[in-house]
Formats: sequence, structure tokens, C-alpha cells
Amino acid sequence: MSKRSSWINRCATPKTALPAPVVWGASALAWALMIGLWAGLSYGGVVPAMFLPTPGAVVDAALRLSRDGALGEHVWASVEVVMVGFILSSVVAVPLGLLMGSFRVAQAFLEPVVNFIRYLPVTSFVPLFILWIGIGLEQRVSIIIFGVFFQQLVMIADVSRGISKDLVDASYTLGSSRRDALVHVIAPASVPGILDTLRVTMGWAWTYLVVAELVAASSGLGYLSLKAMRGFQVDVIFLAIAVIGLLGLITDQLFRLLRLRVAAWAQ
Repeated sequence: MSKRSSWINRCATPKTALPAPVVWGASALAWALMIGLWAGLSYGGVVPAMFLPTPGAVVDAALRLSRDGALGEHVWASVEVVMVGFILSSVVAVPLGLLMGSFRVAQAFLEPVVNFIRYLPVTSFVPLFILWIGIGLEQRVSIIIFGVFFQQLVMIADVSRGISKDLVDASYTLGSSRRDALVHVIAPASVPGILDTLRVTMGWAWTYLVVAELVAASSGLGYLSLKAMRGFQVDVIFLAIAVIGLLGLITDQLFRLLRLRVAAWAQ
């Protein structure tokens, strides 16, 4: 078998490890194809500039907004909203999810209400949050919390529920109490799944950012996008979308690195 055929065979085989250069090369190719398609459609005039700006126009918008500090201000405002909301949600959802997945009575008590609320559209609660909380950071943070908390709760409960009962029974055999089993067996064994849940729901938090900032906000990437829409500044809208995507990608990679560091045994 030739070397080329060997590589194709490895790439086409499920769950086969590949060298880092191949993985990075495939990722770079995907980015190149996406940006190339965008450039071809915009520079080639296939799509009018008022609907699809060129990559150069988006870069110019980024430089223009960076020079006067506006872009940095909007980015920081959005990061603050997402991080505060996500952290507050996670601090409550992680222990509550562990209890919900470990104790049948907690599951029976919480699951019906949680499963009902998590299907409610977040956008429909924006007017209510403004009415209840007012206009400001608290209202935007509440949107993020409402958007991710109940999803985190269900996913973390599933992680905890999936821990083998044999591990818990073995700990009882060695003299552990029920509290010890929860704190020293179930919780540590759930760490990889919890980190995966936090990574996924962090992505949802970034998607709810625009919803949180579209109403009654004076800063942030969602506000910047809405303001640009009113002025038909499509390049600025694309810039705001790209920055949100980049921030989401950064946080995703940070969670991947954290999982490698904290739960290397689960790889």
C-alpha cells in the first residue's frame, strides 16, 4: 500500500488517532475554504456589498473601531455579561445537578419543573426581566443565567446518573459514608462530564448574548450589531458576529485545556 493510500485509510477509519500536522492541516483547510468562499462571493460581486461585505471591509471596520477604543469597550461589556451570568449559573447548577443525578428524590422533585422551564423561549422573558429587574447589567446577566442554567442542570444530572453504581458500592464496602460517596466518589468521577457540559453551555451563553443586549443596552457586541443595522453598516454587523464567534472559540479551547489539565485520566 502506498503512503498516500495509507493516510487516506487512516483518515477514513473511525476513532483512529492522527498526527498533529494532519489535524492542524485539516482545520486550516476548513478556514481557508470558508474565507475563500466569502471572498469569492463578495469580491466577485455575486452578492451585493450591502448584503455581504468583503473581508477587507470587515477588517477596516475593526481597525476603525479599535483606534477610538470603541471596539474594546463593547467587547469588554459583552465579556462581563457572559462571564458573570455563566459563573453564577454554574456555581448553582453544578452541585444541584450532582444532587439531582445522585438522589432519586431530588430528581423526582426537580426534574418535572426543570424540564418544563428549559423548553421555554428565552426571548419571551426579556420584557418580563426588564419589568422585574429593570434596565442594566443585572437584566442582561439574568438572560444568560436563564438561558444556560436549566440546560446545565439536566446535563450535569445525566453525568452524575451515569456514574457506575459499582464505584459507590465499592466505597461503602471500604467504609465510606453516604456523604463520602457523594463528595469523594461521584463528584470526582463526574468532573470530565461536568467540564464538557460547561464547555457546551458556554457556547450557548455566547449565543444568548445578542438577545440580552438587543434591548435596553448601551454597550456590548449585541448593541453594536443593532446600532449598525439601523445605519445599514453591514461590515460592522459582520465584525460583531465574528468577534462573538472568536470569543466563543477562545473559551471553548480554554475549557478543552482545563479538561486536559484537571481530568487527564479521562482522555
